[in-house]
Amino acid sequence: MELLFVALGGALLGLGARYFLPHRHTHGAVLIPAVGVMVSSALWVALTWAGLAWNGGWIWWITLVGTAVIVFVIDLIVGRVRTSNDDKLLATLTKGAVAR
Repeated sequence: MELLFVALGGALLGLGARYFLPHRHTHGAVLIPAVGVMVSSALWVALTWAGLAWNGGWIWWITLVGTAVIVFVIDLIVGRVRTSNDDKLLATLTKGAVAR
């Protein structure tokens, strides 16, 4: 049951990152929330395997703060890479159109 709450928390953190960070027009609406769900679930499972109790406070703090940091970084990286690639493609396409 706790894994469901962790996944929901990851989705909410991803949704918040999608709408509060720039470059949201460069990726789909579900990409960053899905990353949040995957990261939070993987962190939770790894921490439970490491021996942290599911009813302790540390597992929750580590999972949610770690998810927030990773989602923040992934969102910024995806936005910058997509913007850079789109600019390069636009330059290539316009260069070819001007040469004709």
